[in-house]
Amino acid sequence: MVRVAARTGYRAVGLRLIAVNRDSPGYPLMNDAVMMRETRAALADTGLRLSDIELVQITPEIDVAALESFIAAGGSLGARHIITAPYDSDHARLSDRLGAIANLAKPYGMSALLEFFPWTTVPDLATVAEVVTAASSLNIGILVDTLHFNRSGSSLSQLESIPPEWLPMAHVCDAPSEKPTTIEGLLHTARAERLPPGEGGIDIAAVLTRLPHHTQITLEVPMQRLTELEGPEAVARRVHHATLRCLAAIPK
Repeated sequence: MVRVAARTGYRAVGLRLIAVNRDSPGYPLMNDAVMMRETRAALADTGLRLSDIELVQITPEIDVAALESFIAAGGSLGARHIITAPYDSDHARLSDRLGAIANLAKPYGMSALLEFFPWTTVPDLATVAEVVTAASSLNIGILVDTLHFNRSGSSLSQLESIPPEWLPMAHVCDAPSEKPTTIEGLLHTARAERLPPGEGGIDIAAVLTRLPHHTQITLEVPMQRLTELEGPEAVARRVHHATLRCLAAIPK
């Protein structure tokens, strides 16, 4: 992945060290010395940096202390952020666990970002802001994904009200204008078939122009069918080119 990203014009990568489910990929560098060594070499050879590691699902049963090897692996490669997902309906406990993850990450120079998803009990920007506020930690933030922002009905005025320091990075992608009406449909788009920025119906420019200038633009654009047909490098190159066109069209 690192070498494909370098060949296709990217400056950084995010790595999923913990799989989301049995059907999705995960690359446990913390448990595989060979994979860690090869990843470290690829980053050094290409000059790319590691932006973030994922995905920590914050559930009622989560053992925060057990995440230290995962966090240490990311920290040793220079990652800046840990992406977390809210899977606990008790929002007070969710805030506490998020704060605990941030505390564990702090010595490694990393922050914990909470992403919101329309199919969880933290379905939108307003709710995730409440959880992050209650966590009360300096190295905590919110990950805004343009797909989830659009599908959740979150508003641009809400986005403008978020403290700038909470928005160090954003996931950008596009999708058809028609929104799925089922959780299965939402999940399928999110995990398998998104569109490159500018090729769908999401008003990406409206979101990006309301983010702080320091927010890092990252891309999460799974295109499963096209990847099977043309391979991951072709997809990575297409998404990169589309993103540059999309950004160039946004008024400065």
